[in-house]
Amino acid sequence: MAIVIVDYGMGNLFSIYNALDYVSGNPRFAHDPQDLNGADGIVVPGVGAFGSCMSQLSRFKDSLLEHFQDGVPMLGICVGMQVLFDESEENPGAAGLGWISGKVVRLPDSVMIPQMGWNSLSIKQPVEILNGISDGDMFYFVHSYYGQPVDSSVIAATTDHGVEVTAAVTKDNLFATQFHPEKSGPKGLKILKNFVRATQC
Repeated sequence: MAIVIVDYGMGNLFSIYNALDYVSGNPRFAHDPQDLNGADGIVVPGVGAFGSCMSQLSRFKDSLLEHFQDGVPMLGICVGMQVLFDESEENPGAAGLGWISGKVVRLPDSVMIPQMGWNSLSIKQPVEILNGISDGDMFYFVHSYYGQPVDSSVIAATTDHGVEVTAAVTKDNLFATQFHPEKSGPKGLKILKNFVRATQC
């Protein structure tokens, strides 16, 4: 069993590697698209601007879609969640993966930007990867933009930062978080443990 972390040059790779290793995820890195072959689960991390991430991620695009369509469990984190959408206000004209219809928008000027620190979740639907997570549990966020899906049924959890922010989305074998589970203490590790368990089904 192996969970593969996509190394496309845009992510805090060692934090998520260490966290997955801690929960027995047997992680390894994918430096090229062919490295995704044989993965039981795939993690797409992300730090930085949407456009830069998509530029770097483009060589993995076809392989990621193939694995997604094959039902391989996938986890997107932070910008790794935002790239799932069609586009972002951060870099107009840069196309996202488009797996989730909608747009990534900037937090309103009336709140602290970036949102940096701990905030509570509001669970919107029961999903396996949120087993053991309750309304009010705290997770660590660092972001200035957030996804607004066209179909609200994909929203798994939200948080409040002056506006209702999409904190997690789910679609088929895909789950993604705006927060960083690898930096969110025991509750974050619980989510990663649930993801590992999902890859073993």
